[in-house]
Amino acid sequence: MSVSRSEYCVIACAEAWRDNGEVLASPMGLIPSFGARLAKRTFSPDLLLTDGEAMLVGLDGTVEGWLPYRRHLTMVTGGRRHVMMGAGQIDRFGNQNISCVGDWERPKRQLLGVRGAPVNTLNNPVSYWVPKHSARVFVERVDMVCGVGYDRAAGARYHRIPRVVSDLGVFDFATPDRSMRLASLHPGVAVEQVREATGFNLVIGGDVPYTREPSADELRLIRAVIDPEGLREREVKA
Repeated sequence: MSVSRSEYCVIACAEAWRDNGEVLASPMGLIPSFGARLAKRTFSPDLLLTDGEAMLVGLDGTVEGWLPYRRHLTMVTGGRRHVMMGAGQIDRFGNQNISCVGDWERPKRQLLGVRGAPVNTLNNPVSYWVPKHSARVFVERVDMVCGVGYDRAAGARYHRIPRVVSDLGVFDFATPDRSMRLASLHPGVAVEQVREATGFNLVIGGDVPYTREPSADELRLIRAVIDPEGLREREVKA
């Protein structure tokens, strides 16, 4: 059975929460949300899912508990939450920008704003999802630091960037200087394609593996239970 690029992306996002235990999964975006739900249904059953406001919910959206704001902040600042955010720009050390493109005094484009990115990145693990990998997103230097990268996080106890997932592959920071490394390619993508779409020199090993395929059960869950309407295919097109 063939697997689409979007389904590899769901699997790659789900893997960000593997072995996390009882932490609050905070996926921002469609594919990350599908990934978190898949992780909870399979290899990370202890994950806590939220409605995005004040409730803990089950896999079907049924309310299972109340999450008061002070309890939420305790989880955030104590490393008990794992967020998967987007990125308007991201650099080799994982610094992320969601605020503006261009000079702060006169930006070329207004984005979301800094929002909670500094607190998220300094106080709990944060992964990233980029649906369209390009040199405009993967840049040598972000125009403004919102999410804090490894070169700026000295002394931050819970700072960690487990992975960056794009429509081309999976990236991590498992290098001596904590610069970004190509961890896996989605099937059908070539190393040179990733290199050309990245605005800095990635660490690339000699034998880059492919992103793992979903099992038959995982594929069934994605297609029949988690996303029966096929919304994933609208976000990622090979």
